[in-house]
Amino acid sequence: MLLLSAIIAAAAIQGTTQDDFKWSGRLAAGKTIEIRGINGTIAARGTGGGEVRVSASKHARRSDVASVEIRVEEHADGVTICAVYPQDRDQTGCQERSRSRRNGDSHENNDVNVDFTVEVPAGVEFAGRSVNGDVSASGLAADARISTVNGDVEVATRGLAEASTVNGNVTASMGRADWTGTMEFHTVNGTITVSLPADADTEVRASTVNGDISTDFPLTVQGRFGPRRMQGTIGRGGRSLSLETVNGSIEIDRSS
Repeated sequence: MLLLSAIIAAAAIQGTTQDDFKWSGRLAAGKTIEIRGINGTIAARGTGGGEVRVSASKHARRSDVASVEIRVEEHADGVTICAVYPQDRDQTGCQERSRSRRNGDSHENNDVNVDFTVEVPAGVEFAGRSVNGDVSASGLAADARISTVNGDVEVATRGLAEASTVNGNVTASMGRADWTGTMEFHTVNGTITVSLPADADTEVRASTVNGDISTDFPLTVQGRFGPRRMQGTIGRGGRSLSLETVNGSIEIDRSS
C-alpha cells in the first residue's frame, strides 16, 4: 500500500514567474517513480532516506505558469508524476497525455518550462522522460530508464540502465549486466558512452555514420570490423547490447 502525501503551492501570476510543487511518498522496493515532462529538465539522485521526494519549479517568459498542471497518479507499478499543458487537459491521465504527445500535438504557443528534481531511495526504480530538456540520474541503486528528444541524457546506477535521445549525448554507467533481451542506447546527433561491469557478458552491435567506435573490453569480432560498424562478443555473450548514433562516436568502457 502506498503511503502518499502531496503539497502543491501555486502562484497564478502572468509573465516570468515560478510556481513550486512538492510531493513525497513511500514506495515498496521494485516499484517505480516516473517523471514525464515536456519542456524542462529532470534531475534525479539516489538518497539514503526511505521516501521518494519530488519537487518542481515552473517558469516562463510570457505564458501563465498556472496554465500547466502537475498531476500525481498512483498505479500498480508505482507513481507517475507529469506536467500537463492546456492542450492535454481533456486527456484522462499521464498515460493518455503521453500518447497525445507521440501523435504530434504541439505546445509551441506555451513557453512554460517545468524543471523536476527527484530523490530516489534504494530499491525504487526510476523513469524520467522529457521532450525538450536534459534528463539525468546519478547515484541510483536500482534500475533506471531515461529519455528525451532535445537534450543530453546521463545515468549512473548500481542497477541496469537504458537511455536514449535524438539531439544530444548519451552517457550511462551500470553496476549490473544481467539484463534479458536487448539493452538499447540510441541517439542521432550525439556521442554514446556506456560503462559496463568488468564481468559483463553480451553480444554487441554498434554503428555510427560520422564517428568512431572504441571499447575497453576484449572483443570477439563477428564478420567485418570497421571504424563505424561493429558486431562482436564480450565475455560469453548471451544477451544483446545495441548502440546506435548517426553523428557521433561510440565508446564502451569497463567500470573500475
